[in-house]
Amino acid sequence: MTHSMQGKRGLVMGVANERSIAWGIAKALAEAGAELAFTYQGEAFGKRLEPLAQSVGSDIMVDVDVTDTASMDAAFATLKERWGTMDFLVHAIAYSDKNELTGRIIDTSRGNFENSLVISCYSFIDVAKRASEMMPDGGSLITVTYQGSNRVTPYYNVMGVAKAALESATRYLANDLGPQGIRVNAVSPGPMKTLAGAAIGGARRTYRHTEQNAPLRSNATLEAVGGTAVYLASDAGAFTTGEIIRVDGGYHVLGLPQIENLG
Repeated sequence: MTHSMQGKRGLVMGVANERSIAWGIAKALAEAGAELAFTYQGEAFGKRLEPLAQSVGSDIMVDVDVTDTASMDAAFATLKERWGTMDFLVHAIAYSDKNELTGRIIDTSRGNFENSLVISCYSFIDVAKRASEMMPDGGSLITVTYQGSNRVTPYYNVMGVAKAALESATRYLANDLGPQGIRVNAVSPGPMKTLAGAAIGGARRTYRHTEQNAPLRSNATLEAVGGTAVYLASDAGAFTTGEIIRVDGGYHVLGLPQIENLG
């Protein structure tokens, strides 16, 4: 598996800094031999991304706003001009107003609901359509989700709804694109210490709770999530599609906390 991505190239969307899930995935793909391109949004994120991209030998960074059709058109036109074709895409993009990631979901505003669903779910459908047109010989599309999609998680609120939609979109896209040899899957890590995760109310307590109660008594590492993505993007995952693969130390199997942690 060390060189399983040799000769493959793909786009990674959503790297915010070196602690991002997207970066953990990108680093693992690069170490496995993949050639990478990156997207970012805005100058500040571009400055953070540049040294990371350079560290894995990438000179393709494209500024893109997934809510803007013209921006998306320009981004994929750039990729097509540079590469012509691609083998995989990693979508690690999600957003909600952090002020609404505390309190109750019943207080979610219409504007934030719409924005969260467009950025966190529809953007994957949109990039899948564009990326699939650059995959004449098949490929792999990977997104990132979280178990708050199907189990109530404190303060996750509208993001839980958005991730549920994203997981459903993953299954429908897998069915749509299967005849083209394109696999579509989602990786579902447990809580991680990322910039996005920190925006959710009670993040530290949630991280500590899952670490103490998961069967492996540990939260996932970036390396573990990256390794899972390498499997999905490589030929080793040639017959895996439509899946939500959990990388959470087994926490998702529990019905209650471990006995020593029951109050």
